[in-house]
Amino acid sequence: MNIRLLLAGGLLATGFFFISGVTVAQQPKKPARAPIVKFKPPSVKSFLGKFTGVTGTCSASEGTQVATLPLKITDDKNNSYPVYSYQFAYKRIGVTEDEETGKTSPQSDLVADKFTVTPLPEIWKSNIADQLHTGEQLYFFDIVVKDKQGRLFFAPEIKITIQ
Repeated sequence: MNIRLLLAGGLLATGFFFISGVTVAQQPKKPARAPIVKFKPPSVKSFLGKFTGVTGTCSASEGTQVATLPLKITDDKNNSYPVYSYQFAYKRIGVTEDEETGKTSPQSDLVADKFTVTPLPEIWKSNIADQLHTGEQLYFFDIVVKDKQGRLFFAPEIKITIQ
């Protein structure tokens, strides 16, 4: 009787290992990764009204008008590219007063945010219109645009200094 139990147990164990081995062998293979296709983005220019390229200067009244305009991105064939997102920073200059001496000194701070719509939202346009003056900067950077195939790439930044 012991031999029968041993044989039956051995057959069960062998069957278990055989079945589990087949299960492991039949697991599907992971698909190979698609090769990365290199993408050379087109040469584009960023426009904000008359401003293009990296830097420019204008008066406070002109800067207020420029802040209400949409960003436009075009290539050398005048093809337009939709803006996917961008960051905007407004460097403000204010005055702080030393409470002990009463002396005032210029102080700057930076407010910034990321946007997916252009032109800037109304609250930003309103704040800029109310506060913009000499020495401040409007800075559009990390401008991401999308081509017709849905590929994303960066466009040149625009920095405007108020004079």
